[in-house]
Amino acid sequence: MSKTKAKKSAAREWLDALVFAVVAASLIRWLLLEPFTIPTASMEKSLLVGDFLFVSKMHYGTRIPKTPLQVPLTHQKIWGTEIPSYSDAIQLPYYRLPGFSDVERNDVVVFNYPTEFQYPADLKTNYIKRAVAIAGDELKIESGILSVNGQEAPMPEEMQYSYDVLTNRPLNAEFFSTYGINPDSYLTFTNGSGYWVFATDRVAERLKASPVVTSVTKRIQPRGGESGIFPDGNLLGWNRDNYGPIKVPAKGWTIPMTPENVIKYSFTIQHYEGLENVEVKEGSVYVDGKKLEEYTFQQDYYFMMGDNRHDSLDSRYWGFVPEDHIVGKAWFLWLSLDKFESLFGKIRWSRFFKSIE
Repeated sequence: MSKTKAKKSAAREWLDALVFAVVAASLIRWLLLEPFTIPTASMEKSLLVGDFLFVSKMHYGTRIPKTPLQVPLTHQKIWGTEIPSYSDAIQLPYYRLPGFSDVERNDVVVFNYPTEFQYPADLKTNYIKRAVAIAGDELKIESGILSVNGQEAPMPEEMQYSYDVLTNRPLNAEFFSTYGINPDSYLTFTNGSGYWVFATDRVAERLKASPVVTSVTKRIQPRGGESGIFPDGNLLGWNRDNYGPIKVPAKGWTIPMTPENVIKYSFTIQHYEGLENVEVKEGSVYVDGKKLEEYTFQQDYYFMMGDNRHDSLDSRYWGFVPEDHIVGKAWFLWLSLDKFESLFGKIRWSRFFKSIE
């Protein structure tokens, strides 16, 4: 006598569907694509605040989670709370599945913010910048112009700098809007004589032609040290516009631990190379109490910069991005919303499904 299979209740069917959806979404997010939102202006005008994009995990290869014990579809905290969404009781070694390509120079890359040491590497805050130099490259910035391996680097089409724009009368948001400059991209001088504006070189030339603008000057810092610049701007005499030369570490590259190399690379060795008991003292690096005479790097690194060169917290300030912090390649936009518009005017229709270059 055959038994009739009991019919699932509506609640059970809903629960099964929910579990399936969470598992499927988690696998897609881990293996293939992850949504990402542009929160700041560091990549304008290439990427805009309010752009929604997909990050491809497939291009560079999916990382095996270093911190596997976490609530699905979360990152650092459980939604709407300050409760950690993970446990670091289990930490797996770094491993990346095969990908379509390596990180290439000028790729727009999503990565984990390196110096957020309070979190495991794969749960640090996601950042997005352009990989202007890759492992083994030597870079230098002179008067705001980036060179890589002795050649001037190609400039992103929509790259921005900051400018002093002096005027013969006060200007309003409508004026700046005609030049594609939103209210977050300019500040009024305290004396009312002009504006501090973030814009592309092309827009700066258009501003110069306006009858109400008396001068437009790019804000390039003269040579000299700047505090907060990696690895020690004041000591090396580097700033955001005059930086380097410095070589990006590559796996297998061996350096002598000269005083200059200690300054340039000790932070990277201490924090990202997986070593324990590392000390930097009296101009030398010690591992387990033994002074290093030379060092061979264990992984590749990248130098990341924002396309909004004077409004970007990037490798000039916090250093190299290790390979094990790379999340994926910024692939294409699927939505873009302008916070300064209302209703249907918020949608930037021209940016739908735009590829990212």
